Amino acid sequence: MKKLIAALLLSGTALFGAQAQAEEAEKVLTIVTSDNAQTQLMSMVLTMQAIKKGASAQVLLCGAGGDLALKDAPESATAPQAPKGMSPQGLMQMIMSKGGKVEVCAIYLPNKGLGAEALLDGITAAKPPVIAEQMLDDDTTVLTF
Repeated sequence: MKKLIAALLLSGTALFGAQAQAEEAEKVLTIVTSDNAQTQLMSMVLTMQAIKKGASAQVLLCGAGGDLALKDAPESATAPQAPKGMSPQGLMQMIMSKGGKVEVCAIYLPNKGLGAEALLDGITAAKPPVIAEQMLDDDTTVLTF
């Protein structure tokens, strides 16, 4: 009888663990370093598609990718692209409106000689320990562009 109870408890625990894991949302961490406008836009397209599939999304902008976060962004970040007339910065802002979090690398602003006021509203500097934790999370898919 004790073996039967133990077996039932173990199978129930395993089932509960699998159910809890299935209910946890997928997470996407998109890291953008490219200065290429098409690459930047495609990174946002894929991130938005992940959100539409139910994932939570975070975007980390570093180097030339960080320019997407600027109020005074280069034209390549704001110019509409075919086929839908969307810009990388415009789609990034849509991602933010859907709950996506956007940050610049911690070293981006100091190396550009800029302060936080240069960033679009809602964008902040990332904290490296937090990003490292997210990168190592088994439920996070890391995309790099």
